[in-house]
Amino acid sequence: MRRNPIRLATLLLGSALALSACATQKQVAAPARPAWALAIHGGAGVMDRETMGPETEASYRAAMHAALDRGRTVLEKGGTAMDAVVAVVRGLEDDPQFNAGKGAVFTADGRNELDAAIMDGATLKAGAVAGITGTKNPITLARAIMEKSPHVMLIGAGAEKFGQQAGVEQADAAWFFTERRWQSLKKTLKERGLPIPARPAGVSTEPVPLAAADMAFEDRKYGTVGVVALDSAGHVAAGTSTGGTTAKLWGRVGDVPIIGAGTYANDKSCAVSATGTGEYFIRLGVARAICDLVELKGMGLQQAADEVIQARLTALGGDGGIVAVTPDGQVAWSFNTSGMYRARQVAGGEPVVGIFKGEP
Repeated sequence: MRRNPIRLATLLLGSALALSACATQKQVAAPARPAWALAIHGGAGVMDRETMGPETEASYRAAMHAALDRGRTVLEKGGTAMDAVVAVVRGLEDDPQFNAGKGAVFTADGRNELDAAIMDGATLKAGAVAGITGTKNPITLARAIMEKSPHVMLIGAGAEKFGQQAGVEQADAAWFFTERRWQSLKKTLKERGLPIPARPAGVSTEPVPLAAADMAFEDRKYGTVGVVALDSAGHVAAGTSTGGTTAKLWGRVGDVPIIGAGTYANDKSCAVSATGTGEYFIRLGVARAICDLVELKGMGLQQAADEVIQARLTALGGDGGIVAVTPDGQVAWSFNTSGMYRARQVAGGEPVVGIFKGEP
């Protein structure tokens, strides 16, 4: 049977046009990456409305909204994810409600020993600091280590000396002191049968009376702070800062400054900042594990976060949570405690702030 070449060409052209239209429809249907995205945590722990009280709850919600405002301001002006991370964390370090910077918990010998880390997903450069006592904003020192030294992590006196030479603002012991953290230390040391140290230099020798409800609430939460951000260039970054755990032993370092445990960022996968009992996050390499599931297993961000926090961390007996963001604009958080101070926003969307489990 003879074929009509004109008819055949027409059929082939029609098929090609149909395939092209289908591909165009698929391309149009793909969601656009938001211009920027931001997720913040202020610590995870045992939280309930009855113990917290309405005034305290309102205060923490306001603090998380203010943190979003700082990050959003940077990102809407075209600032980098790194700049947004530092702006958010510095503000939280200066807020005595959180266990980072001013208001950090005390070690067993009555010192505030601070840890922080920051990581740039575009370059995989990172900076971290551990066991410092005189730097006003540890996240600033972490970034200085990343940008002005050949190293990733500096600790203790050496980190302090580097910070002074780099012009990072310093502060004395009185700046970090809060009465409720001190009273929490005394309570913990008494329970463990350990000696109570003298109050820090420059602080009044007379304790400030605290309500029983305030101390009950103090014993039931964590306050590590952290943020992940996506900027208009498509780059992600993560930063975390903490005072550690109340009455921690001398020289203890948690997950926060351990790159891949409490802090990690990679433009090929995601950025993650963690909060909780750091020893478990170190053992699991929580932040890197989530990013690996996204990059190597092709998981969605929320699925990857839940796999690590709800399954692996919980099975190990650990507690805490994370916030995370991907370069394509996915934002997620996951925690296995009854609450986590948290906030998120993407360009063009409304801010979302939560504290208790069951909230959005």
